[in-house]
Amino acid sequence: MAELIITRTVAELRSEMAELIRDRDATSVGLIPTMGALHGGHSALMQAARAAHEVVVASLFINPLQFESPLDLERYPRDLAGDCQTMQDAGVDIVFAPEVEEMYPGYPDAPIIRVSSGRMGTTLEGASRPSHFDGVATVVAKLFNIFDPPGPARLHAYFGEKDAQQVMIVKRMVADMNFPVTIEPVPTQRTPAGLAMSSRNLLLSDEQEEAALALSNALFALRERARAGRDWDLEGLRRQVHSTPDVTLDYLEVVDPATLEPTTELPALALIAAYVGSVRLIDNLHIDPGAPTSGTSQRTRPLR
Repeated sequence: MAELIITRTVAELRSEMAELIRDRDATSVGLIPTMGALHGGHSALMQAARAAHEVVVASLFINPLQFESPLDLERYPRDLAGDCQTMQDAGVDIVFAPEVEEMYPGYPDAPIIRVSSGRMGTTLEGASRPSHFDGVATVVAKLFNIFDPPGPARLHAYFGEKDAQQVMIVKRMVADMNFPVTIEPVPTQRTPAGLAMSSRNLLLSDEQEEAALALSNALFALRERARAGRDWDLEGLRRQVHSTPDVTLDYLEVVDPATLEPTTELPALALIAAYVGSVRLIDNLHIDPGAPTSGTSQRTRPLR
């Protein structure tokens, strides 16, 4: 396996990409945008890209624009050496790991021009984190421009479905702004107990990780009720999650997967967000009347 190429500037990245695309006569490039603190979910993205493209690249940048508080940004896990090893093991060819000044010259007074996520960024997660999705849209738009491959090669960007609202916003941005990028969603990866893999899980104690299962348990219970034709009883599920020690529910909603508007019809998307201690976690589950959704685990313990 070739050694991972680590680049720190846009110029370095573009030079290395162009050379690799030329050497491999590549027709497509797989991109995995990340903020580091990599886990099995990220590895699944990288492996999917590796299986589909001649060249696989990734970014490793903790984007300050999508954090609501300086404390949250400071607490975000950082492990450059470990993350690069994970990328190496998954077959990534090049990683772009810039400093903030490389991405946003003049930060914190820049960027002056930012991308708006519109009304899709003001609901659910956006209602609790008002500037979050604008920060996501801005950095992703920059990454699409930075990683735009030369010649006939086309860029394919891989995102995890755990961040379902983010995926929908990025897809809409690509369509509305005519980015020459194909978005490739990858199903949520879960622990054996059913907890959605997340970089923020590293901030949980063992007891908090156990408590966090209340989120996925509620989603799986909701799916079982919907498929059985029973009352969804969202209020009852909300009370149940909120009553779990050390868990503070923000929202549990069921929406149309295309519009994010509330719905009582199937297929639908159930989304949940809660604080476990001081750590904010999100999860979601597609609800359809048929077989279990690909890539998700069945709940392995009873809903408390």
